[in-house]
Amino acid sequence: MHMNIVIVSGASSGLGREAARQIDKIYTDGIDEIWLIARRTDRLEELSETLEHKCHILSLDLTKEVSFEILSAELEMMHPNVKMLVNAAGYGVNGNFDETDLTAQLGMINLNCLALTHVTGLVLPYMNKGARIIQFASSAAFIPQIGFSVYAATKAYVLSFSESLNTELKQRNITVTAVCPGPVDTEFFEHLEKEQTFDFKKYFMANEKDVVKEALKDAYHRRPVSIHSLPMKAFKMLTDSVPDEIMLYAMDKLKAIKSNDEDKE
Repeated sequence: MHMNIVIVSGASSGLGREAARQIDKIYTDGIDEIWLIARRTDRLEELSETLEHKCHILSLDLTKEVSFEILSAELEMMHPNVKMLVNAAGYGVNGNFDETDLTAQLGMINLNCLALTHVTGLVLPYMNKGARIIQFASSAAFIPQIGFSVYAATKAYVLSFSESLNTELKQRNITVTAVCPGPVDTEFFEHLEKEQTFDFKKYFMANEKDVVKEALKDAYHRRPVSIHSLPMKAFKMLTDSVPDEIMLYAMDKLKAIKSNDEDKE
């Protein structure tokens, strides 16, 4: 009999770590093991010690090709039944594209898009009827973003890929849910705050526990997209109804006003 498992990438911090914690509490039956994937072994070990389920730690850097070879080998050797895949690995770099380190920008594409796609492709053969995939995108996926162009583009890819994959997998009764939160109070946002202050986003800051709770609920109900909080749902409606060029024009004007105010200080 195949072992039933959950796989969580980006499990060492933020939404990935919180997803592992909540899954551990919710799925008290039917899950034999949780596979935790991230670069930082010490954090994965700390997390595993707090979970009730047996954990299989995979210290992998998903920007490295060898990591996928290792994951593939582990799957082939164990041949588990993957009940849920949570793709939470990712990072963001803000700033105008021509003023930001190119390696960091390309790294975002590598991790946020290529790695997510690669992990999904490797795991899918081990998923059966009733399985679920949760892909962490972002509300940044809804519209191009000035000063965040590559990150927003990578999350638009995740949203588009997830929605189409969800339709493709209906015949296998496997559901894909794209999670699109606004700013979340995690290390991810703290890192960005060191680079640039997003004053208006602080008013819409969400708690990671609430975001993950709603994501798991939406995945359970087989919803293709999970958007946490009324402000972000309103933002989605706004971006659906207003052309991108108008939204970008407004963003550019707001950025110019803020820059002028800072120059006066």
